[in-house]
Amino acid sequence: MLSNAMVERIAGGDAKHRVSTKTINMKTIIITGADGNLGTTVTKTFLDEGYQVIATVSREASKEKVPDHPQLDVHAVDLTDEDATSAFIISVIEKYQTIDAALLLVGGFAVGDIEATSGADLKKMYALNFETAYYVARPLFAHMKENGKGRIVFIGSRPALKPADGKAMVAYALSKSLLFNLAELMNQDAKKTNVVTTVVVPSTIDTPVNRDAMPGADPANWVKPQQLADIMKFICSDTADVLRETVLKVYNNA
Repeated sequence: MLSNAMVERIAGGDAKHRVSTKTINMKTIIITGADGNLGTTVTKTFLDEGYQVIATVSREASKEKVPDHPQLDVHAVDLTDEDATSAFIISVIEKYQTIDAALLLVGGFAVGDIEATSGADLKKMYALNFETAYYVARPLFAHMKENGKGRIVFIGSRPALKPADGKAMVAYALSKSLLFNLAELMNQDAKKTNVVTTVVVPSTIDTPVNRDAMPGADPANWVKPQQLADIMKFICSDTADVLRETVLKVYNNA
């Protein structure tokens, strides 16, 4: 488990071990799930924007899915493991000194109504959709509050907001709903600071997996990964500094 002492170390850093690799005015961002259908697009977008990107992937072999780039630092991390995640966060803060933003894209999906959803199903979705976000967000939140600035972005879901849409995917909807509550708690904790947590809520994302799963649907009504990447780029920009407690529903016509 991540102790309070470890969180304090993350917040303040250890000056003896800090090594700055940032150039002047370059922002540093953590992107989890960089090897996913959304993550690859988001990672490329922020690299093109000039960010130093620290990306996580699910396993060593997945590093090949992200582009080779001088401003990309890729790590294979099991984000459902709190100790492994805290060690990763400690190491990147010590190396880069300041983390300006984090896009927490890791997640999973499962169908099943209440009758079909077991405790094991709930725990699996809880681990994928909530724990992976919480274990990264908790230490980064402390670090950002110490620095007085930062942006954290969660990926929500419409079934978590509208129970009628989630009745056939109970474990998924419940696990995603916790992200909205976590964002509210963090924003209240950081109220009147420049540390802000935002939830981006896409409808169906236009990915090869979703096209295969729903051959009768019209992908023109869905949300493109690049559109989501551009929205996240805006959230992390200076232009969006005035936004607070934001939930962005990115539904298109789906």
